[in-house]
Amino acid sequence: MSEPLILGIESSCDETGVALVRGRELLANEVASSVDQHVRFGGVVPEVASRAHLEAMLPTLRRAADSAGVKLSDIDGVAVTAGPGLMGALVVGISAAKALAYALDKPLYGVNHLAAHCAVDLLDHGPLPAQTVALLVSGGHTSLLKVDGIDQITQLGATIDDAAGEAYDKVARLLGLAYPGGPVIDARAKNGDPNAIRFPRGLTARHDLAKHRYDFSFSGLKTAVARWVETAERDGREVPVDDVCASFQEAVCDVLSVKAVAACTDHGIDDLLIGGGVAANSRLRALLEERCAAAGITLRRPRPALCTDNGAMIAALAAELIERGGQPSGLEFGADSGLPVSRVLV
Repeated sequence: MSEPLILGIESSCDETGVALVRGRELLANEVASSVDQHVRFGGVVPEVASRAHLEAMLPTLRRAADSAGVKLSDIDGVAVTAGPGLMGALVVGISAAKALAYALDKPLYGVNHLAAHCAVDLLDHGPLPAQTVALLVSGGHTSLLKVDGIDQITQLGATIDDAAGEAYDKVARLLGLAYPGGPVIDARAKNGDPNAIRFPRGLTARHDLAKHRYDFSFSGLKTAVARWVETAERDGREVPVDDVCASFQEAVCDVLSVKAVAACTDHGIDDLLIGGGVAANSRLRALLEERCAAAGITLRRPRPALCTDNGAMIAALAAELIERGGQPSGLEFGADSGLPVSRVLV
């Protein structure tokens, strides 16, 4: 008997993702981003994102089916992000998934967005080890997770204020750089000196580690950058944008990599998985490679296209849960913007 063909829908933020997965084979992965509509605001506007999902859902669905060479009637199940994410954006995806499941008389699976970022690596590198630490870094999330199987995930730590990607966007805006800030700052940092300015590393002081060993904080860093720039401008000095970008990025990636490796060593785990849009950052990848190698930790990195939000991760998680005996969610569940990662299937 062939493995089930699962259609995955992702709409938790500003990307409308639709994908088709059979087992661990990715057949199609189509994404429509509304990032251009948020540029003038310097960040994601929930109402704009929701409307963009409405407009993009059907065209993206058609492209995915055409790319995979299948008819919608061929699918064996529908999977969708139930949370966490922006409430209005989640509702659009869930409504589309429910309509499809009802019209096609197919089972529906509401799954966790964060768990899906872990599951997507199955498509690139096969089964996860018995235990893995996952570092998920994006514009909406910065989390450290302990993965004891894709259906048994525990949160070790998370940001207590800004997500790392959000800090990138805010720093880019105060420097007059384009949105989204992550790729722009990463590019400018290559021409700067990461040691030019010693920006603070949030929640790394000894008194912080007792309570927040695996937690993150980037709000203070963002404020420190703003004050440094303001002081330079007030004193009539030219702001060395490349150096500021490199020094800011070094502070972010230093904390992310140190805490991720610490989570592995503290728990005796030899594998680290990274995901989320910021996982494509060149400095973060370099630091993680260096520090994981020194600690004897294997670094698992999905291809960049699978790190950002996409339907493939949703379909991959559902396919894995189905193989493990997971039951359909039914049509009654709703969007949960704060869905805990311990609830992998709603």
